Amino acid sequence: MSDSAQYHATEDAHTGPIKNPKQLLLAVFFSFIVPILIIVGLVSYVVSGTKPSGAAQGDNMSLYGVSQEARDREVADRIKKVGTIEIRDANRPLAAGEAVFKAQCVACHGSPGIPGAPHYGDAAAWGPRIGQGYATLLEHALKGKGAMPPQGGGDFEDAEIGRAVVYMANAGGAKFPEPQRPAPAGAAPADGAAAAAPAAGASDAAAAAPAAPAAPAASAAK
Repeated sequence: MSDSAQYHATEDAHTGPIKNPKQLLLAVFFSFIVPILIIVGLVSYVVSGTKPSGAAQGDNMSLYGVSQEARDREVADRIKKVGTIEIRDANRPLAAGEAVFKAQCVACHGSPGIPGAPHYGDAAAWGPRIGQGYATLLEHALKGKGAMPPQGGGDFEDAEIGRAVVYMANAGGAKFPEPQRPAPAGAAPADGAAAAAPAAGASDAAAAAPAAPAAPAASAAK
């Protein structure tokens, strides 16, 4: 090998891949840009994994069978106030048993209903229950029994729940009278009861009147 060729080979080995200013600028540019792009990509990947997009959230909720509306209702139920005040008109007419049945009872006691619950019009299922009496059936309806939750304290008064019980039981063969709203405590008695009281008092006085002279008559006989 000539001295010139040997010199150029030695020079190339010591100068490296960067041989001009343009190559130096490109090397500096990529040495800064490439790491930054890698860091940005890693951050985006991590953030997208912890906070899915709205579409991804919708897909996940659909996957688990939970809609956004259901989640909103659940959140509202959790943050609502513990106590509420409800004002009802005590003088409003009682709802009919059929109306209460259709509003609150038909899901379980209608057709097809749920297994184990006596369905409307099924005399065979209602027969043993009718034998327990209306008071027992009403207590079971208000306080719950078995898988049936308590029906009292909701949108209807206890008397209206009782009307629904009578409506279903009578359709199964019972002859229960339709319940009425109980009279308030301390209410004045009806006119018939007020008239009967004086009559009863007069009869007692008339019966006691002839008993007074009986003692002298007995002493005279002696």
